[in-house]
Amino acid sequence: MNPTRHTEHRSRITRRDLLRAGAAFGAGAVLAGGPQTAWAKKEPPPLLPDPKADCMILLWMAGGMAQTETFDPKRYTPFEPGMEAKAVCSTVKSIPTSVDGVQISEHLPHCAKIMHLGTLIRTFRPGDLGAILHSRHQYHFHTGYVPPQTINAPSMGGYLARALGPRHPDVPAFIDIGQRFDVGGEDFEVKTFHTAGFLGDEYGPFFVYDPAEAMTTVLPPPGMSRRRFDERWATYRKFAALRPSRGDGDWRQESFRQSLDRAHRLMHSPAAKAFDLSSEPKESYDRYNTGRFGLGCLLARRLVESGARFIEVTTEYIPFMGFDTHENGHTRIIDMCRQIDAPVAALIRDLHERGLLKRTLVVLASEFGRDMLVEGKPELKVPDQVEVPEKVMELKHYGMHRHFTGACSVVLWGGGVKQGYLYGRTADERPFNTVEKPVIMDDLHATIYRAMGIPANLFYVSEDRPFYVTPDGKGKVIEDIFA
Repeated sequence: MNPTRHTEHRSRITRRDLLRAGAAFGAGAVLAGGPQTAWAKKEPPPLLPDPKADCMILLWMAGGMAQTETFDPKRYTPFEPGMEAKAVCSTVKSIPTSVDGVQISEHLPHCAKIMHLGTLIRTFRPGDLGAILHSRHQYHFHTGYVPPQTINAPSMGGYLARALGPRHPDVPAFIDIGQRFDVGGEDFEVKTFHTAGFLGDEYGPFFVYDPAEAMTTVLPPPGMSRRRFDERWATYRKFAALRPSRGDGDWRQESFRQSLDRAHRLMHSPAAKAFDLSSEPKESYDRYNTGRFGLGCLLARRLVESGARFIEVTTEYIPFMGFDTHENGHTRIIDMCRQIDAPVAALIRDLHERGLLKRTLVVLASEFGRDMLVEGKPELKVPDQVEVPEKVMELKHYGMHRHFTGACSVVLWGGGVKQGYLYGRTADERPFNTVEKPVIMDDLHATIYRAMGIPANLFYVSEDRPFYVTPDGKGKVIEDIFA
């Protein structure tokens, strides 16, 4: 109802009237030209005609990977009881890489040998979201939006599945490897960015919680024969066909049915063999097998070969575990490097040798970096979440413990990016802030989507308004990183 006409019959405007009037005004602003022109016609912009890649792998270093201990090492400061915390720059030595002048952690010797195949960004600056919480920053990276949102924002994998569809009709477009949701801490919050959001279940992830058991995800439940399973499926389909439509909201039911149909089709497809890691040659299997993450990288390579569109492999976020190094930062980063080093290098080498890297964008990233002293950014500190003594007396306090958003590292391989390229520079002395070429979230996402042939202002309609793949469709592509 028009709020002006409504007041002719009532002497008092209610709160509901004001909300309606505000909504009408907001809709008018959205439809008023500018970047919303495509929306006014209800036609999203077309995909880009020259995609650099048709598949993407996100290697997610969950928990906040310390950049000064991995891909952006600083002056090595050996441990001495009684040393001042402010004196610690890096707790690991650096080694040369296959790129002249670029060094990384001594505990990433395999990755050092494949740096000539990709681009290293050292100046990614995560958003300022107030008090730093892992789930908030991980949500921001995966969706491109700062939580909370009034709309269920899709993750990057959901957008790619919706915009580009499956590469193989029997293989899920979006596959999520390694993250469990029953480990305590922020389980519910972590779930929110492992979805396709308002796009619907058919574009959501196919979960493989443990890559060592991946084959079980494409088999009937234990104790149930294939024949019995198919009989139950036929019964389900019969009753689903009888279910009447419920109007506008029925698309959600149909989206869920589509996701079930695709899962069932995969179970009966030869493509399901990609999930069987036991068929991998032993020598290759052993190169990857550093644990759950390593086998996840092996599974990702096999899924690229079989036709997946987007694959995420995570070191898994569990509070105070993995890269979430609040204590024993030095010893834990050595263990985490051991877990990721060989399999990441094996994945890049295998894709390169098989001619797949050109058409596959591989992104290694984390929600933020770490520092011994600074929580947040040097110019915008936030409340400390961990106590670090001024003098380091015990080895458990030696390492990078605080959440740092002044700069962190992202590595990209394939997908049209330059090879052997270093982008951005950080300070050599504390605070290790960005000095040249800062990269913000919107632009990093625009660059990733550009590689996949998706414009930064692509949108889909939710709640009668456009929702863009980058906020307001304004992400800027970092053209300099493309060859």
